[in-house]
Amino acid sequence: MSKYVLGHDLKGEGKRLALMSELLDPMHRRHIEALGIIKPGARALEVGCGNGSISAWLAEQVSPGGKAVAVDLDLSLIEVRTPNLELRQDDIVAGPVERGSFDLVTARAVLHHIADVEAATKNLAASVRPGGALLLIEPDFLPVSVAEPPEVRTFWDGWLAWSRERGIDYYIGRELAPRLAALGLTQINGNAESAIYNGGSRWADYWTQTITELRGDLITSGKLKDVLVDTFLNHCADSNWWTQTIAFTVVHGRVPLA
Repeated sequence: MSKYVLGHDLKGEGKRLALMSELLDPMHRRHIEALGIIKPGARALEVGCGNGSISAWLAEQVSPGGKAVAVDLDLSLIEVRTPNLELRQDDIVAGPVERGSFDLVTARAVLHHIADVEAATKNLAASVRPGGALLLIEPDFLPVSVAEPPEVRTFWDGWLAWSRERGIDYYIGRELAPRLAALGLTQINGNAESAIYNGGSRWADYWTQTITELRGDLITSGKLKDVLVDTFLNHCADSNWWTQTIAFTVVHGRVPLA
């Protein structure tokens, strides 16, 4: 796996992940619930669990009698502990977590950071039992191509140039469905959701925190200049500015019964 640019050791990363959970967990839970397979006695796996908020919720949903497994390269920001939640430090590129063992396998905002997406996706699918489901959520930055005003588009152009240099694919969302189809999954479906937000909102706060953490790397990369970063952050503080950033692409499919 490529080195994660937002490592858990960064100052403020715990706070940023908590805000991400607040913003994205409701959508994630809603799509999991719609599958109708997470119930008492089920087995669930979340890969790239971050602070463990979804994994802890899964553990509640499968109790009693079920089990949730949370996997990440770094488990240091997980504080929740519950008897039927198992924490594992592992790399999904290396192999399946448990081949053919889980009713649900899910990963959110993981694959766009991984260099070998083919291996990771294959191993995620291999961890699902026959008849079970794989649910992925990844970004597609299409909305930033029409962001206003022009200097905001210029900021995002620099951000995307920086991300490509760091091995991050912010357009991977559109690749999810064909990747699952190529692995033989069936009943593939999904959609994309884009938050509309203004300066001073929780989403603007999320981007302010993220950019503040990464500012040094953004500037030293040569893809962005301080004045442009400051301009964007000023927009994030202006309640009269409205925008969209990510089309969160949610795709799920079923592993065929043997």
